[in-house]
Amino acid sequence: MNAAAALPRLKLPVGLQSFAKLRSEHCYYVDKTGLVLDLIESGTHYFLSRPRRFGKSLLIDTFKELFEGNRPLFEGLAAESRWDWSRRYPVIRLSFSGGVSPAGTGLAQRIRDNLRVNREALGLPLPAGLPDDDLPGNFADLIRQAHRSRGERAVVLIDEYDKPILDNITDPVVARQMREGLKDVYAVLKDTDEHLKFVFLTGVSKFSKVSLFSGLNNLTDLTLDPRYSALCGYTDDDVDTVFAPELPGLDREEIRRWYNGYNWLGTSVYNPFDLLLLFRNRQFRPYWFETGTPTFLVDLLAARRPFTPDLGRIVATDTLLSTFDVETLQPEALLFQAGYLTIDSVWEIPGRRELTLKYPNLEVQASLNDSLLRHLSGSAEIPEPQISRLYRVLLAGDVPALRPLFHAFFASIPHDWYRRNALSGFEGYYASIFYSHFAALGLDVRVEDTTNKGRIDMAVLFGGVVWLFEFKVVELTPQGHALQQLKDRDYAGKYRDRGEPIHLIGVEFSREDRNVVGFEVETIPATRDSAAVR
Repeated sequence: MNAAAALPRLKLPVGLQSFAKLRSEHCYYVDKTGLVLDLIESGTHYFLSRPRRFGKSLLIDTFKELFEGNRPLFEGLAAESRWDWSRRYPVIRLSFSGGVSPAGTGLAQRIRDNLRVNREALGLPLPAGLPDDDLPGNFADLIRQAHRSRGERAVVLIDEYDKPILDNITDPVVARQMREGLKDVYAVLKDTDEHLKFVFLTGVSKFSKVSLFSGLNNLTDLTLDPRYSALCGYTDDDVDTVFAPELPGLDREEIRRWYNGYNWLGTSVYNPFDLLLLFRNRQFRPYWFETGTPTFLVDLLAARRPFTPDLGRIVATDTLLSTFDVETLQPEALLFQAGYLTIDSVWEIPGRRELTLKYPNLEVQASLNDSLLRHLSGSAEIPEPQISRLYRVLLAGDVPALRPLFHAFFASIPHDWYRRNALSGFEGYYASIFYSHFAALGLDVRVEDTTNKGRIDMAVLFGGVVWLFEFKVVELTPQGHALQQLKDRDYAGKYRDRGEPIHLIGVEFSREDRNVVGFEVETIPATRDSAAVR
């Protein structure tokens, strides 16, 4: 047996947030220490926003072990030869990852516990003359004592800085209390700057500096810095090299479609949680989405009456996407910061930058639309069997079966839901339901697909067949016009060179009947010559 064969197989670090544990237990590790050193060498105060389950806590712990000088953990990594191991810094780490009770004393107790744990770890005494409830005063004293006792400026690392607010976001009164309590503590970082070597805060959301970081004007936001887009997450190259032993037996392109695509103006990355569970379970599942999509986010979206095809192509300024506060819950900012949308493209003019957003991958597209369907239909149970039947119909190429399938779906929506819910009153409601069924299957769905003669409402490419849809509301347009528009504008021309059958499908809805009232189909057979060219 050769030496390589004798090496133990590396473990998958599922759920591990301890850098020391990950390194000592022979787990896979994607080396981020080069980027970590780049940060330390170029500045002192940083903030990073990333979605949940993206490795933020592991990154914080990596900073901790590095500043504490635990050299054996970094053997073979980029930092080993670049770091001055002769200097060790006192590290103060605050974590709110466990959440905070909405009770009035919950946040204060969590901060008090954090300060106590850090004092004990650094061997520092309690401050004399400071009352226990003066949390900013105690935090400032801890920083000053840490500096004086060790002879090196302190490092402050704050993990999930915003979680106490987000956990209570549906109760604005409590959320504001959390915000003000945290604001008082974070203000200490400005007043004790002379005692600080390095500061790093991370969380899911990006609250405005005015609301939470008032006065902390030296905090550099890394969220949209292209150089650090891959500071958390795995790149395509990481998957092909570090995780190469896990790839056999899995469709590599399917891995990309399902889990790659998160982008913050630089290198696109995978969510680590998804990939690790895929490698462990060997099944494609919405692992990240299933860990806890906030109900309030889906409720907020539904209340704004979204035209669901538009969710995957939102255009917003970076200012709007960076604006998040208890009083201004913008759906676009929430979707972007929480990881349900990511950056597709950027358009810049002097003093202004507009970002076009998209679904990062198949997992998010399918799962978010599945959740929205339950709101659009007024029931958690109605869409599930319909989505499965739709897949079977498309797989079989059974075009006539589409009409009764969707007719039955709309007919199953309770009358009482229409009476209580204004959602059905907007023009895009029926098209949204139609679209979200296809999107929930994770198919290649193209909305308002541009041609030289107009825009196709929806194109679906699946199973060697092209499905082109035009939607009309009969109260707004005379019946019979949906299919005719597809033909008159030769929308099929865009896809003829694929050599595949093309189904032209005109779908007409009635607000009064609350259902599909027109469904016409015309099929253009596959072109052999075109197929031969392909």
